[in-house]
Amino acid sequence: MDRMNWTEIEFILQGFSEYPRVEKFLFVMCLMMYLVILLGNSTLIILTLLDSRLHTPMYFFLGNLSFLDIWYTSSFIPSMLIHFLSQKKTISFTRCVVQMSVSYTMGSTECVLLAVMAYDRYVAICNPLRYTIIISKALCIQMVALSWGLGFLNSLTETILAIRLPFCGKNVITHFVCEILAFVKLACTDISLNEITIMLGNVIFLFSPLLLICISYIFILSTVLRINSAEGRKKAFSTCSAHLTVVTVFYGTILFMYMKPKSKDSAFNKLIALFYGVVTPMLNPIIYSLRNTEVHGAMRKLITFL
Repeated sequence: MDRMNWTEIEFILQGFSEYPRVEKFLFVMCLMMYLVILLGNSTLIILTLLDSRLHTPMYFFLGNLSFLDIWYTSSFIPSMLIHFLSQKKTISFTRCVVQMSVSYTMGSTECVLLAVMAYDRYVAICNPLRYTIIISKALCIQMVALSWGLGFLNSLTETILAIRLPFCGKNVITHFVCEILAFVKLACTDISLNEITIMLGNVIFLFSPLLLICISYIFILSTVLRINSAEGRKKAFSTCSAHLTVVTVFYGTILFMYMKPKSKDSAFNKLIALFYGVVTPMLNPIIYSLRNTEVHGAMRKLITFL
């Protein structure tokens, strides 16, 4: 495909166009959830920057997670909301590639970042006396930079392979966003290399971090169970309960999408993908704020200051 023809190519995002009433309902719901995502994650970022009590590795990672969730959802929700109310559900080749690469970068980065946060909780509970020495400021920056770098490289590789493909036909994407696998399946050529790299990327960025998270929590659980007092066990577990909940929601949705039996009901599959793309980023700040006295204290301090 000649690069000069890229501007002439458009894709049709089918989404829920067969269900116009559902689209209007989803518009209202997704708009409200997007506003909660922006407000909740922005508030967490501001609190972690302004309150000195939150200048710890855990909240540094959490601030990055919140920033990531804002960018991830902003890469597709605004255009998706427009398409919900529009008769013309087209997107240009360039916009589709940008949307696809940004969301893929954020998704890959989040997987690695959740593993980094699990390692942080492992050191905090299993080696508390050396925590400040091991999880230094320099190491925190390096681990976050590694997360973003790996996510960017994964997205860059997949995107370069995808944009080299020739496209023909109506270019209808049976999704509400430019999802990479749906994108490459529209190519009128062999896509074996793309499918292999996507599969390898999923193994590296989904299951490898999940394995590291599971190993971290096995050690954490072993350490917590050795604590004699019930109050001590409760306090130790409470420090990682929010992260464990976020990991469960994040990976639970992904594993359900990958492992559920193949369904002919494409609308159900799209709803599951919508849950992963919109609901999970909305829940993250809520989960980390719930029953968190440090965040509550920082919030009260900010409100008093204002």
